[in-house]
Amino acid sequence: MREAADTTGRTGGGGRGGRRRVHRAWFVAAVTFVTIVGAAAFRSVPGLFIDPLHTEFGWSRGTIGAAVSVNLALYGLTAPFAAALMDRYGIRRVVAAALTVIALGSGLTVWMTAAWQLLLCWGLLVGLGSGSMALAFAATVTNRWFTERRGLVTGILTAASASGQLIFLPVLSWIVATYDWRPAAVTTALAALAVVPFVWLLLHDHPADVGLRPYGATEFVPKPAPVPGAARRAVTVLLSAARTGPFWLLAGTFAICGASTNGLIQTHFVPASHDHGMPITAAASLLAVIGVFDVVGTVASGWFTDRFEARRLLAVYYALRGVSLLFLPMLLAPTVQPPMIFFIVFYGLDWVATVPPTLALCREHYGDDSAIVFGWVLASHQVGAALVAFLGGVARDVFGSYDVVWYASGALCAAAALMALVIRRRREAYAGAPATV
Repeated sequence: MREAADTTGRTGGGGRGGRRRVHRAWFVAAVTFVTIVGAAAFRSVPGLFIDPLHTEFGWSRGTIGAAVSVNLALYGLTAPFAAALMDRYGIRRVVAAALTVIALGSGLTVWMTAAWQLLLCWGLLVGLGSGSMALAFAATVTNRWFTERRGLVTGILTAASASGQLIFLPVLSWIVATYDWRPAAVTTALAALAVVPFVWLLLHDHPADVGLRPYGATEFVPKPAPVPGAARRAVTVLLSAARTGPFWLLAGTFAICGASTNGLIQTHFVPASHDHGMPITAAASLLAVIGVFDVVGTVASGWFTDRFEARRLLAVYYALRGVSLLFLPMLLAPTVQPPMIFFIVFYGLDWVATVPPTLALCREHYGDDSAIVFGWVLASHQVGAALVAFLGGVARDVFGSYDVVWYASGALCAAAALMALVIRRRREAYAGAPATV
């Protein structure tokens, strides 16, 4: 009956009477987009809270950066296991649980009085929850529901995090400046909880659940049986992929991507701008503008990835990012000048434009295991981000400015551009992990 239902035009092709219907995959993608936006509220918080927490509790920026680094590291290290858990228990259950954990961790921060509590709430709880909502979630949805337009859909879903930043940063910065950091923490918790009903009611795990083929597929694809041993499978896939050169090149370049975005700009741009006399609301608004152009850049990158060689796209993205970082120390000032606006627009377009080509290279080299492999590549992204989130705070404490961090990150981006060019096309089949272990 499912195959019969699937051939009635519900795939987005010609339906009864020649009508075209929107494929359900696009509704699932829309729900996924909204879910990632809701979970992204916390991603806007760390840069806004560094100065208030330093002022109220006297914690050093290195201590606060350590909590952010734990969060970022767990965000990445949880992702491959979350992808395997989605294969075992379904997307809906894993994502709903993750959103609840994010809300719990963010909400509990309002009662903290010691630095270890910051590490527990920001680092452990929100890190684990947001890791299960990481880009591996977008990769899993894309792989299951789409066989065409994967680059475009990946770009759109990747841009969801930036859209969340666009929505929440101005609001949260206003709350912090007008009231306190605690109401902002509560706001992020409520945003995560608000998305849970949408996930539970509207996010289907697989096209076969509703009798459909994936978008663009020519044949009906049965829903695979739940895969037991999620943790073992994630590790087995890692061990298989780690025997290949492309994995290490992708992991290395993506570590630098994380270092130069989440770890550097998202965590330290606001306090660095504040060091030069810029109001916190103005600096947060600039980050929100990055979010605007990130949406444009990431969606465009998905379109480019469907048409151009992914490794060359990566090389261009990293090279341009590195050049822009070298100029940033000269642009920071008490007021927003046109050169700073140009930097923000330029950096926004390049922010996570690296994701669609990186995911495309994972698919090319690792096939059915690509979502889990991408989860491990994302783990390297977050480890790089975690290191710079911590070291950036330490550098500010030691040197009194962030200049050395900007220059070092620019040099790393140049290295990433060269690494991307070294990645070769797949010449032989990938001997990956078995589907069931």
